[in-house]
Amino acid sequence: MSRRAVLITGAGQRLGAATASRLMDEGWFVFIHVNSSLDAAQKLLEESMTRNGNGCGHVLQADLTVDSQLQRLVEDVKNHTIVAQNGLAGMVHNASFYSKSKFEETSLETYRNLNRLHMEAPYFLTQELLPELKAAEGAVVGIVDTSWGKAWEGLSHYTSSKAGLRQLMLNLAGELSPTVTVNCVAPGAIMAADWESEHFTNVLKRVPMGRSGNASDIAAAVHHLLESPHLSGQVLHIDGGWSLNDT
Repeated sequence: MSRRAVLITGAGQRLGAATASRLMDEGWFVFIHVNSSLDAAQKLLEESMTRNGNGCGHVLQADLTVDSQLQRLVEDVKNHTIVAQNGLAGMVHNASFYSKSKFEETSLETYRNLNRLHMEAPYFLTQELLPELKAAEGAVVGIVDTSWGKAWEGLSHYTSSKAGLRQLMLNLAGELSPTVTVNCVAPGAIMAADWESEHFTNVLKRVPMGRSGNASDIAAAVHHLLESPHLSGQVLHIDGGWSLNDT
């Protein structure tokens, strides 16, 4: 069992699922973490096993905002045979919750839960699994956001917690070097939420590529960072050049 293992949080749907699928196809053993998307994750794994054979991944369920479940997730990863033998070669902090609400109407508890999901869980998972990451000279990737330095209406709770994840990753790039690399991927206009179709369309007008990206673009970026041992401390914008025009 010499396969490289990676933990991807929030990997049952959308960007996380695309990343998990690509990595399994590329020979990685993927821990597919989900909270509520268990059926989707099982289907994703079954489809990958059809293409690649058995033993390409394992589904883990946990609510990352609950300490006891977060601890159980760590133990499940640590105790898996592949990780026990070879360490953990990758960790992708992808789990997220994206919703719009006015600042004056967003409760403190909602904000706290986003901070738990976007900052505390990545902090704890990286800290607790650091021995396994060091054993494999692994890589950590945080899925952040293109909202850095901008004001987005109705998204103060989301953008600030994502900014915290970005800074955590950049700081860890320094602290964990030279053994573990740490980078970020910042998706631009990739997959619109149901409530933001008008905003999404307006954003695309400012994207030099003139179109939205695909989940596969994010998967390719994560794959590249996981397998690039001399890249660390970078924020890779997958936005079709949007950041050039959106200052």
